[in-house]
Amino acid sequence: MNDLLDKNRFFLIAGPCALESEENVMYLSSEIKKITERLHINYSFKVSWDKANRTAVENYRGLGLERGMEILKKVKREVGVKITTDIHEPWQAKPVSEVADIIQIPAFLCRQTDLIKAAAETGKIINIKKAQFLSPEEMGRVVKKFEYYGNTNLMLCERGASFGYNNLVVDMTSFVRMKKHGYPVVFDATHSVQISGGGADFGNSGKREYVPYLARAAMATGAVDGLFMEVHDNPDNAKCDGSCMLKLDRLEELLSELIEIREIQNKYKY
Repeated sequence: MNDLLDKNRFFLIAGPCALESEENVMYLSSEIKKITERLHINYSFKVSWDKANRTAVENYRGLGLERGMEILKKVKREVGVKITTDIHEPWQAKPVSEVADIIQIPAFLCRQTDLIKAAAETGKIINIKKAQFLSPEEMGRVVKKFEYYGNTNLMLCERGASFGYNNLVVDMTSFVRMKKHGYPVVFDATHSVQISGGGADFGNSGKREYVPYLARAAMATGAVDGLFMEVHDNPDNAKCDGSCMLKLDRLEELLSELIEIREIQNKYKY
């Protein structure tokens, strides 16, 4: 994990929500890499090969494990980026670990012991999404499960907490409180603007215009080591979570702003 962490700069995990096509992820991974190289930000490309928790059965899920890993191998080889992707069932851990540098545990599944065991045993870096129904302190139980199974290459990711029906709220003290578990803290700025089940016909909807505000506020806490953002060149026509994703042409400007905030914050010790 040391090649991601930098005390002076945050790292970035970014890419589209779902794997739509080889052409799309080759383009996005290349463009985001150019931006992060210009800004000297350590970067891992993220995309989901299967969105197993879609609201409706008919909703697009991805290209499947075999084709997904084939494409991600190509991205890793030809673009030269680290790969982050998620798993939903224990049997998926081993084949995904042969490609991914970071395995992501979805928020809804972060307490599933068998999934945790399988992920931990890969030895990979694990980005654990904090469930919408858990407090920062309760993530300590999740951490202890990973430690029990021998993996301390962990990152803890805030993605908003349930606030009534459909809504999420980001508690800025959460970053500071999760930091006390002793692991890097990541902020998922795009899923935090999701209105789960609140869209038309009970689909997912979101307010992507608020992503920059939340990202800037989170960075100002001084407790965020990395940023997770789903990014798409044409989110209005994306096959999954388009209303939450940041437009690619907004990414460099926002990252530059966050670097400035980080530099100011680094001057203060709390």
